[in-house]
Amino acid sequence: MTMTQWFLFFIAVQVIHFLGTWKLYKKAGRQPWEAIVPVYNAVILMKIIGRPWWWTILLFIPIVNLIMFPVIWVETARSFGKNSTTDTALVILTLGIYLYYLNYAAPVTYKADRSLVPKSSSGEWTSSILFAVVAATIVHTYVMQPFTIPTGSLERTLLIGDYLFVSKFHYGARTPMTTVSFPMVHDTIPVLGIKSYLDKPQLPYFRLPGFQNIKRSDIVVFSWPVDTVNRFYGLDDGKYYQKPIDKKSNYVKRAVGIPGDSLKVVDGKVYVNNKPLELPDRAQLQYSYQGTSKGSGFNAKNLYDSYKIVNLQFFNSTQFATQSITDENAERFRNHPNVSSLERIIAPADQKDPSIFPKGNASLGNRDQIASVYIPKKGTSTPINVDNIALYKRLIEVYEGTEMGHPQTISISGNQVLLDNAPLTQYTFKQDYYWMMGDNRHNSEDSRFWGFVPENHVVGKPVFIWFSWDSNGNGIMEKIRFERLFTTVGGNGQPVSYFLYFIVALVAYFIISKVLKNRKAKS
Repeated sequence: MTMTQWFLFFIAVQVIHFLGTWKLYKKAGRQPWEAIVPVYNAVILMKIIGRPWWWTILLFIPIVNLIMFPVIWVETARSFGKNSTTDTALVILTLGIYLYYLNYAAPVTYKADRSLVPKSSSGEWTSSILFAVVAATIVHTYVMQPFTIPTGSLERTLLIGDYLFVSKFHYGARTPMTTVSFPMVHDTIPVLGIKSYLDKPQLPYFRLPGFQNIKRSDIVVFSWPVDTVNRFYGLDDGKYYQKPIDKKSNYVKRAVGIPGDSLKVVDGKVYVNNKPLELPDRAQLQYSYQGTSKGSGFNAKNLYDSYKIVNLQFFNSTQFATQSITDENAERFRNHPNVSSLERIIAPADQKDPSIFPKGNASLGNRDQIASVYIPKKGTSTPINVDNIALYKRLIEVYEGTEMGHPQTISISGNQVLLDNAPLTQYTFKQDYYWMMGDNRHNSEDSRFWGFVPENHVVGKPVFIWFSWDSNGNGIMEKIRFERLFTTVGGNGQPVSYFLYFIVALVAYFIISKVLKNRKAKS
């Protein structure tokens, strides 16, 4: 929806509210006109139902407002004596239209001094759970979101089975674009396995101010730009489904290129603005290796404990290959008594892989060799011609076009690039873009394969590992990586666990809470 459409929708909501409540406002001792003034009418309604003014704010927070609207409808009905289970059910099932009946037909009286305390334990539990969900939804959407590492693309910095807290406020929280969605889940309702949201209506993209920008080499969580599905939740109808931006699958990679950079990859090493990429000391690049052995005397456990080698595959009696080894471990592995030779697998510079962005004949190279590419920056203009349009076509048509509510089409006529049938020789980008890659260079689906990440796809910054589970461990004590519990994602040196400090703080909290509760009971 465009801003104009949203404005008209907002006005329509105000009119619907006024028509259904103006007499109730009057019965509560207010003026009927107060029911139609936007925002002010919500503040007055909070006074009528005896609730704090800041509830008004919750009505304007996407997703949270889906929970709050039914609460307000029920509270309004109860403020006029409609307390029965039937009344509550009618208010909710009619989506608030039951208030029209109270406004025009029912002989209701305003209960100014009604008790706000639930009349039963079930009512108290319902209220507690409801506002726990509201609070958790606000935190999940605007402050901190849990995230699980599903793949090894950032091994060894982040491990498969790490459970993270992702900060939304570092780069600025992205407000929800999908307005109707099941709270605190992503694209699927657990257990039911069905879509958790409605595709329409959609809000325009907006991001709250953050206190830092994405820096080169930051680890970033983002919505996977090319996330589309052919078979959506069991559907196999041959249709093509496009997910809303905020419901695309979440990925975590390292921002190796930021807006305005020129980036290339040579022999698996990233160069930015013709200089080697500087990585934090916790980053550990990994590659695939191949070699020959003097025999088969390899012990799987020893390979992992000593060299962090998980999967050593033999092609014949002497030749083998393995993935995800750091240069340091590879150098040590060369000295293994059964290793005759070991070399990093590097695709040659003259080899083009058609699966590399932007695909086919326009491919930038292969996973180890990426030709120099400019990463677009908001407000900057880039020359456009038939030779480079493949790099920026999706950006212009999709990321700056349909996804931002401004459909535009790129076509080619001879040696001329056309934008909506008008000649295009340069383009000024409307948002920033990033180049994301995994540290596990030969086991990461990243920007080498699907290109740039738009700024409006950025979710947040991983800041904390609160739990870590090794599915290859033997027994629960080996499966839990205790050394990774409550460690920070960033920083220098080896990660330091704050798990013991957390346990001490938790015990202290319960002791203090118990003491205060006992004192309150005595008084």
